[in-house]
Amino acid sequence: MPHSSFDPHRIVSQTVNRLLVAFLISSSAGFATDPELYELQPVTVIGHAHDQAFRTTIHPRYPAQPLPAQDGADILRTIPGFSMIRKGGTDGDPVLRGMAGSRIGILLDGEMILGGCGNRMDPPTAYVIPSDFDAVTVIKGPQSVMHGPGSTAGVVLFEQNHSRFAQSRWNSAAILTLGSFGRNDQHLISRAGNPTGYLNFAVNRTSADDYSDGNGGEVHSQYERWNSRVGVGWTPLPNLLAELSAILSDGEAAYADRVMDGTKFARNNLGLRIKQDQRNGFLESFEFHAFTNYVDHVMDNFSLRKFAPTPMMPGRAVSNPDRHTWGGRFTVDMRTSPDSLIHVGADFYRNDHSIRKTSDETKAPYRSMPRTKDARFTSNGFFVEHEWQWSDASRLISGFRLDVWQAEDHREKVSAGMMQVPNPTARFSRDETLPSGFVRIESNVGAQSKLHIGIGHSQRFPDYWELFNKESAASPSAFETRVEKTTQLDAGWIHQGDRHSLAVSLFAGTIDDFILIQNAYSKPMPNGSALRSTTITRSVDASTYGAEATLRWTFSRKWKGEASLAWVRGENTTDDLPLAQLPPLESTLALTYNHSTWSTGLVGRFVHEQSRFAKNQGNIVGQDLGSTPGFETFSFHFSWKPAPWTQISLGIDNLLDKAYAEHLSRGGASIAGFPPPSLKINEPGRSGWIKCEFLF
Repeated sequence: MPHSSFDPHRIVSQTVNRLLVAFLISSSAGFATDPELYELQPVTVIGHAHDQAFRTTIHPRYPAQPLPAQDGADILRTIPGFSMIRKGGTDGDPVLRGMAGSRIGILLDGEMILGGCGNRMDPPTAYVIPSDFDAVTVIKGPQSVMHGPGSTAGVVLFEQNHSRFAQSRWNSAAILTLGSFGRNDQHLISRAGNPTGYLNFAVNRTSADDYSDGNGGEVHSQYERWNSRVGVGWTPLPNLLAELSAILSDGEAAYADRVMDGTKFARNNLGLRIKQDQRNGFLESFEFHAFTNYVDHVMDNFSLRKFAPTPMMPGRAVSNPDRHTWGGRFTVDMRTSPDSLIHVGADFYRNDHSIRKTSDETKAPYRSMPRTKDARFTSNGFFVEHEWQWSDASRLISGFRLDVWQAEDHREKVSAGMMQVPNPTARFSRDETLPSGFVRIESNVGAQSKLHIGIGHSQRFPDYWELFNKESAASPSAFETRVEKTTQLDAGWIHQGDRHSLAVSLFAGTIDDFILIQNAYSKPMPNGSALRSTTITRSVDASTYGAEATLRWTFSRKWKGEASLAWVRGENTTDDLPLAQLPPLESTLALTYNHSTWSTGLVGRFVHEQSRFAKNQGNIVGQDLGSTPGFETFSFHFSWKPAPWTQISLGIDNLLDKAYAEHLSRGGASIAGFPPPSLKINEPGRSGWIKCEFLF
């Protein structure tokens, strides 16, 4: 298939490969492990730890089955409760307990990033290469108020290490992954410093060709991404840190679900962080963090596919949205007594969105077009969270948050079918003050078990895709869509035995004014001449409930078993229909054998059929297309550590070469040179991979 010119990617790819070769050649000089930077681990299957109530942590650089993740959504779906809305090879949207879009807060090292594409080519996780982060932490449910506004389903924190060096040293890691369908990833990370300061540097690249499904059908899915990051830290005192960081990244991606591909995903980012830990007295710590990022996204219908004119798109069309985001956060931790800790803080976010486009690049290049600003969002948040150890076995955690929102509609005209009509909410501004809060009890039950139960309430301001990219039922503008309000009860039990562990979590919630996106909604043409089909934003009432469970069992010194289960169910009580875009019941079983220097294992994934759906209803990413049959897949993995400084891992995914599609999948689009579109996009067939890791 055709490729667009992409010289920066080629340069980064060549540089990374040369550095990897240099690492391999220098291995004769000896490598030394440093767990502060990186730690070699066997292949993980359900790679997370329930270290706290409602909180799950995974280590994105550990080799994992299936094929090591290439973006943020890809790694999140290894956690029970997460799934992904699939579009092809990359840039799927994460779904937590059936909730997608801005219902999940995504913070990259504490910073908010928002994509520009009106059709979600670039969700926040599209700008994540997982191996660039030291840890990924998930807080499920409205059980924290410290990580930004509106995260009604939960928060995902992609985190990096900002620790001070106790002594002078330099350590690095090189990671290479190769796999079927042209998969080729390279990653270099290096840290150098002394007690006064440090330098962090990382560069990574990931790419793949179009894949084939279990029937041998080719799927339009190629992609290529690169990312570079540098951080300079100053640590003049053991408890004081200041860091300045910068990020540059870009990429391209083909999509099987639409008539255009993404040919540019440029991002630049600057961040400043100042942190002091007192560790004694009333003021325990404070942190200030400010950032700015800019996303410049380009999509077209000819660079990554054979150009095929259609009545809707007869020319070489290009769309170029962008988004500029500014933000900051300040927190103070106060120890009011040995048993009481209070977190007080404030955060600020503002983002401006604009777009330029052309219907024929050959006659009117998009770069010659003026940008048109269409939206601005501003939020100011204030929060307090209190942890009180009220007895040796129990503690009470509670929090309150207040967000002041403002949105501005700068569109002079909006689309109504094939027509442009005056925007009835042009130059409108709306302001909302939204409270959120929670209270939770955590209690130890004996020496090995913990129980927790909490109730939370969160109010979410509608996002760009709900307000600006859709109509409403009564108007060509959805700018006046109501605020969404979620109240949810969460409970769980964590048991850590000598040879086994079990974590169970349950949740049930109600959602008032749930923001539903409905496709194929019939409305009259603006002139009243005929009916047309469009996509609108609606507010309905809904309820959800479900459960997740994870079991680990060490049968002997060498044999270990793992199992997980995730189930969610929801109702659209306004329409008396199932709530749309909910994943089916899913479970995973794994058996692993660990030797002193190698390990091997098998993984089975079992997904139940999903017969509960609401056709043409869903969220900002996708709508239900129909029922989906159940399926099961099996995978094999092996890892070998020939020396303390190196590890080789390999695997075969979809061992039986099964042809299947996820329930949360977009519908296939008609693309020249590829098989006719299917109702849903099939997943890759049998695929192998190998991952090599080196510590220096």
